[in-house]
Amino acid sequence: MAADKDVVILRTFSKIYGMAGLRAGASLARPDLQAKLGGYSQTMMPITGMAAASASLEQRNLVPERRKLIGDVRENVFEFLEKHNFTYVPSVSNCFMVNVKRPGMEIIEALRKEKVYIGRVWPSWPTFVRVTVGLQSEMDKFKTAFQKVMA
Repeated sequence: MAADKDVVILRTFSKIYGMAGLRAGASLARPDLQAKLGGYSQTMMPITGMAAASASLEQRNLVPERRKLIGDVRENVFEFLEKHNFTYVPSVSNCFMVNVKRPGMEIIEALRKEKVYIGRVWPSWPTFVRVTVGLQSEMDKFKTAFQKVMA
């Protein structure tokens, strides 16, 4: 930016900020580039998203603390999956894929009956389900329900 190059920084405020579902984001750029971006916006950001995004930026240690928390919980679930011989795709994000070796929607429906809600199935990976990393207590419920429905 200092060299007057066309640089745009885009930032989403997602789960690591505690804002999953609020759909807040920001862009940083020179005013002329911001003006060009203006035509691509779908709608105005909700005031709740704007307020939460602003507040989260004031918390200096928020991202490193959340990154560690999510990482620790994720590793705990990976250890569980390995211990019980479930195949999964390792990840460093807040979600991962598990091969359930049968139609993924069957597992999603069975987990819903246990009051555990996970992600979706992609057509290209019909036997894999997406699992989002939650709080340790939530993932403990997932592990119990997952073991039950996979038995």
